[in-house]
Amino acid sequence: MNVKYRAPLRQLLIELLIAGLIFLLGLNSQLTESLYSRGLYPLISIAQRFVSSLLFFPLGDFLYLLLCMYILWKVTLFFKCLLKKQLKKEDKIRIPLQVINFILLLYIIFKVVWGLNYSRIPIASSLGIAHKKYDNKQLVLLGRFMISKLNELEPLREKKAGINTQTYPASLLQNKAAKAYSVLEKTQSFFRYKVPVVKPVLNSWIVSTMGIQGYYCPLSGEANVNMRQPVPGLPFVTCHEIAHQLGVAREDEANLVGYMVAIASDDPDFRYSGYYSILRNVMFELMLKSPKEYKLLYESINPKSLEDYKNDREFWKRYNGELSTYFGQAFDRFLKINNQKKGIDSYQDIVLWVFNLHAKELQTTTIAVPSP
Repeated sequence: MNVKYRAPLRQLLIELLIAGLIFLLGLNSQLTESLYSRGLYPLISIAQRFVSSLLFFPLGDFLYLLLCMYILWKVTLFFKCLLKKQLKKEDKIRIPLQVINFILLLYIIFKVVWGLNYSRIPIASSLGIAHKKYDNKQLVLLGRFMISKLNELEPLREKKAGINTQTYPASLLQNKAAKAYSVLEKTQSFFRYKVPVVKPVLNSWIVSTMGIQGYYCPLSGEANVNMRQPVPGLPFVTCHEIAHQLGVAREDEANLVGYMVAIASDDPDFRYSGYYSILRNVMFELMLKSPKEYKLLYESINPKSLEDYKNDREFWKRYNGELSTYFGQAFDRFLKINNQKKGIDSYQDIVLWVFNLHAKELQTTTIAVPSP
């Protein structure tokens, strides 16, 4: 065997062994939950947040930039050698080995620092939330319940003009979200949130054109929020991204946790944002299953909230283009690879969880929806 191949082959065998063990662990949700999600991951996550909290800029965005620059540099060098015909015979084996090793290394890092959470026990099950199906009448009742809450909260929330305001910085969102998580921590330790780190995205214009409200960076453990988006959704998005920090990998369950935390807050803005954000999912489901009831419920939403929804639509319409479509397709494939067979459609599963979360309230409460 050529001596030049020994090092990359040895690395390949080691990485294949580690990747194989990680893959096997991910097949057992109980073992993943106990060893990783409730064992190793919280330590990794807190350490990441501690480091990133020392920096004022989003460390994750910087690390992604370095990674992209490194890949671009390597690709450029390869094609330069190819054009100059400087590739040696052994490079035909050595270079593919290096590429495979690099991809395996990225896979291992991703899985270890966060990705194994995709294989944990469903969060809804851990929180004791049932999976009971709802019928159309129950869906209508859920819609009425949430509109009632929205209409009650709208006059109480602070008035914030514009779609990106200096009076509502990421630091304030972080502090209020952490306080809301501490409320639920009193009943369930799952909601314990140490070393809070929430940062604005590095380039909100690019992120907006991709249609992204916020994202979690596995490399740095940061929750990143697009501060350019309309204000009403900011608190819910913040709570959602923090859920990812706590090891909630699946999007539908991050929505569930974000919603539970937002409506548990003592801040009317946060409670409003929770109902406001998830009501869209409920209304979308109603539009598909019961158009007549959808129209009646839509007309019962207070004018100020309807204006918020209108501003929201206009904002994303203004920024979204073909790039948003391409990104959505890529993200859909990413979710399916990581055990979310519905892909982006998994976002709509939140309606089922919210129905079961409020099932007892819906049975015992008479809900009056004021006329707009």
